[in-house]
Amino acid sequence: MKLLIDLGNTRLKSALWDGTRLDSRPPLIHGGGNAHSPAALWKNIPNIDAVWIASVAQPTLDAALADAVRTHFGMDPNFVHSRAQACGVRNAYAQPERLGVDRFLGLIAAHAHARAPAVIAGCGTALTLDALDADGIHLGGLIAPSPGLMQAALRGNTARLGEADAARIVELADNTADAVESGSWLAATALVERFNTRAAQRLGTAPALILTGGGAVRLTGLLGLPHRVDTDLVLRGLARFAESST
Repeated sequence: MKLLIDLGNTRLKSALWDGTRLDSRPPLIHGGGNAHSPAALWKNIPNIDAVWIASVAQPTLDAALADAVRTHFGMDPNFVHSRAQACGVRNAYAQPERLGVDRFLGLIAAHAHARAPAVIAGCGTALTLDALDADGIHLGGLIAPSPGLMQAALRGNTARLGEADAARIVELADNTADAVESGSWLAATALVERFNTRAAQRLGTAPALILTGGGAVRLTGLLGLPHRVDTDLVLRGLARFAESST
């Protein structure tokens, strides 16, 4: 049994992997704070033989999480980093380690699910987009601010904008709160649809569109393209990577 941990900029997700089934745990919002609190999620976990971590968080948070794992389980965790290739996926980056490990593992999970062209849209702290062909070759991708970051930037740099309380997403807003909420989410939607269209032209066929990340469910109601949501995509890729490494 392996414990898998996906440590993002604001959330920690984890799951148990028995080689066949992924048993997800409740996510933990950490907001860049202390990572020792995940120990509460590890109560009553059966004996495990390894801990695998995919992190895009600050090194100090990685260190705190590693200490928590050592204290609770008495073992060192395995931190995963992006490679030039792994599990049938070839990284497009000339410096492979510079590709976010969450994106790399998402590509691995998508390729393992179906040997078919895919576009992955990750809507978390950032909005990330990646294209993958049927042979597991990563064609590259884009990074943009997530709707939440867009809104934070507007409020931090625009006088009298105010907070968006119970704002709606509409096509034509008649108040500032709805205008900010709608503008940020529809901008993200437009970028996903444009990227998917350009990827389809490059691939010569319509790719499977996969949404992941904390904002995936909100985004799904706005897209005009067929897609599926997999909020555990990174953990599924981490499970594949761990299996291939042991």
